[in-house]
Amino acid sequence: MKTSPLSSLLLLAIWPTTVGPYFYQVYASKTFGAATGNAMTWVSRLFLTGFASTALFGPLVGRLCDTYGRKAGTLVFSLLYSLGAMSTKSNVLGVLLAGRVMGGIGTSLLFSAPEAWLVGDAARTGVESSLGETFGLAYAGDSIVAILAGQMAGMAAGSRGPSGPFELSVGFLILGGLLASFMWKENVAGGTNDEEKGDNDSGSSSSKPTIRDAVKVVKEDPKIMLVGSIQSLFEAAMYVFVLNWPPAVSKAVSAYFSKFATDSSAAISTPYGTVFSCFMACCLLGSTIFGQLTSSTKVDKNGKSKAISTENFAAGMLGLATLAMGCATVSISTSTPRILSTLTSLPVLSTILSPLTALAGSLSSLFSTPGSLLGILILSLFIFESCVGMYFPTIGTLRSKYFPDSHRSVVMNLFGIPLNAMVVTVFLSIEKLGVQGALGVSTTALALATACGLKLKGM
Repeated sequence: MKTSPLSSLLLLAIWPTTVGPYFYQVYASKTFGAATGNAMTWVSRLFLTGFASTALFGPLVGRLCDTYGRKAGTLVFSLLYSLGAMSTKSNVLGVLLAGRVMGGIGTSLLFSAPEAWLVGDAARTGVESSLGETFGLAYAGDSIVAILAGQMAGMAAGSRGPSGPFELSVGFLILGGLLASFMWKENVAGGTNDEEKGDNDSGSSSSKPTIRDAVKVVKEDPKIMLVGSIQSLFEAAMYVFVLNWPPAVSKAVSAYFSKFATDSSAAISTPYGTVFSCFMACCLLGSTIFGQLTSSTKVDKNGKSKAISTENFAAGMLGLATLAMGCATVSISTSTPRILSTLTSLPVLSTILSPLTALAGSLSSLFSTPGSLLGILILSLFIFESCVGMYFPTIGTLRSKYFPDSHRSVVMNLFGIPLNAMVVTVFLSIEKLGVQGALGVSTTALALATACGLKLKGM
């Protein structure tokens, strides 16, 4: 694969890494005009608006991308995200809500159009065999860019306020869109085989991909269902984690460093920017590990491949992610989360989750000091972020292998519906679940994803 398309992908991927740490801060700083209700209520509604629009419009957006072009979808994403970012300058609630709707639709495009274009372009140029390495390079580059963008976003926030990182991101989005418009050749969905193309040409139905056809494709192929389930479950766990790691880390940091404070009433600040940069370094490590272990160039002296299959790698990565999230969950409390105790009694999940209930007792007895629990929490989060770095090139490779090009974007967005439904449900129930309960849900989702990975590995 040429490196020029990757430069466009990296610039377009800067947006979420630049503004991600400032989402809550920018909306919490708003007065929301004459809207009734407290600020936190509206911040929650704005978050949910974005997730809901992703779930609602995702399949339609995917169909339009497959029909009219993945390059066009990428350019529309750049435009929508730019408008959404600029909406954060307003205090008018309607403008902010419209910005979140555009951001939600843009998210559907971000996580489908560029990848679908990349896979389609690889098929056009006959380099499908190098897609795994290309995904590894792309997501390793994402992590490096995220570290740099995080520092730039911090400076922008310091000089321009909470909306500064959003303003900065617009420049990267425009530049990435311009590069894509000049460097990318448009591609659209194609039939998976000659028979399918013939059916589309001779039948009465349109040759354009439809959502109904995509659903039929998913139902008929269990491997697509398993890969899509891994996508939904892992990414739902990841988004729940994104919303809950700051309070989890803040609580652990306060518990440990309070004994060093000269003024017991003084607030202890948590270095979120530093933690986020460490997360991105872990993602870089993870994507590098993926590239090293799955590279097709790894051969022994007899010329036999030593590379680990993507399916085997996925199963191991998902198991490690489950263990890491489980450790993080039990480290923030001395008791086992109720959700884990309940789900451990289920036959399907007992073998995966049972060790975590025993781990809760071990942590409370062996590592009962705030310093030890803080160390376990941070280590667990770093391991999980390394798994995130492994996940994206892994899932990209699996989707390129199992998702048909004829409905690629539609299928990817179909699995975004349960993903966003899970995230919205957890967010609406956050007061009842608490941080530990939310992370317990993430652990359960990861355990289910591991089961799907093991099933895929055995097929």
